[in-house]
Formats: sequence, structure tokens, C-alpha cells
Amino acid sequence: MTTTPAFRVRALPPEVPAAVRATDRDASGLPPHRSTAAGGEPLRCCLRDATTGEEIMLFGYAPPISVSPYREVGPVFAHAGPCAGTPAPGYPPAWRGRRQVLRAYDRRGWIHDARVHDGSDPEAVIAELLADPAVQRLHSRNVAYGCFMFAVDRLG
Repeated sequence: MTTTPAFRVRALPPEVPAAVRATDRDASGLPPHRSTAAGGEPLRCCLRDATTGEEIMLFGYAPPISVSPYREVGPVFAHAGPCAGTPAPGYPPAWRGRRQVLRAYDRRGWIHDARVHDGSDPEAVIAELLADPAVQRLHSRNVAYGCFMFAVDRLG
């Protein structure tokens, strides 16, 4: 029996890298760094790692939370051109098994809780954090660098 997750993983909205491409400016007002992927760069537009030779850009992004002291701008990778990849529903298959930090935020945009998981059963950690009714959204972040990976919203 297959169960539908009670959450939705949200990749970087396509309008974000499109705006960076159009304006040549990121959330900090700086131009993006464009390069050819060495391979392994985590692409936030399609939630997979870049393959060698893909054209990518690195730019500052303010992840979605309410304006609060916890709002921040950090680096993200995306395709340098329009991304045809649509993430599969649920947890990104390409990143399963990767250690991540899940930060829980309340409706004010304040950090409510956080958990490190090893990627073997991220759905259990997501469910645990979303079980608290005060939690509005989760952000998945890279353990070593703290970079934003994707958002998780409760369904319903």
C-alpha cells in the first residue's frame, strides 16, 4: 500500500532563477557567478546534483519565511538557463542518503526546532517536525555549509 506524504517538497520557484537571469542580480543585488559544472553541485531548481559540463549559476537567495530575525540570504546553485527538470513528488530521490538539517519555522518566521538526519528516512523526521501544529514550514539545509536546499510545506 502506497501512502501519500502529508507534505510537499518545494524546489526553488522557477521565477527566482528567471529573475536572476533577467536582471543579472540576486537577493543581495550582486551578479550571479556563472560557470560550467564540475559535477555534484546541488541544483535547487530541479533538486538533483549537476552533471559535469552543465551550465550553472551560483547566486544569493532569501528562502521563504516571514520577515524575521531568522531571514537570511545564502548561496544556491541553479541552471544558468531555463530548467526543464521537474522534481518528483516527495523527498528528492537524488538526495536520499545525504545528511541534512531540517529547520522548522513558525508562522512568524522564527526557528521553532531543528533536526539533523542521515537521509535514510527523511520522511520520519519531516513528519515528526510537522506534527507540531506551531510549525508552518521546514527548510532543508546542507549540514556542512548551512546552505538552503529546499522548503517543505504541510499539506492541508
